[in-house]
Amino acid sequence: MPCLFCRVWDEAALDEENLVVERGDRCLVMLNRYPYTGGHLLVAPREHAASVSGLEPATLAELMQLSARAVAVLERVYGPHGFNLGINQGRPAGAGIPDHVHLHVVPRWFGDTNFMTSVGGTRVVSEDLAAAWRAIRDGFAARASRSGDDPR
Repeated sequence: MPCLFCRVWDEAALDEENLVVERGDRCLVMLNRYPYTGGHLLVAPREHAASVSGLEPATLAELMQLSARAVAVLERVYGPHGFNLGINQGRPAGAGIPDHVHLHVVPRWFGDTNFMTSVGGTRVVSEDLAAAWRAIRDGFAARASRSGDDPR
């Protein structure tokens, strides 16, 4: 059975169901089904590699370009005060899918301490994933129509 990201790559017709908000040539952006905060996105390459060192340079470039676009879209849609961007590479580093490297884009707000995740093992998100998917997907579409091929 293919991993989550490989399966989602092959199911373009199911982007809404799979929470994919944007596709590039080499990477895609999708909502995290188990987010730390509203708007938590995952940027995943098509290449099935466990490490960033296993990715082609063009894939690494697109991974960062799409991450930058994701930040810009989330700034417009949610207005967060900051972001965590990170790659948990390997199970000891906290990777939930250790065989397929991906980057987390997590919007953050002042007063957002995330104590529920650390203390109670519970995540509290006040937005429906379907509504978040529509808002973020529309944010990517609006950005593309304004900026053409500009990766920012």
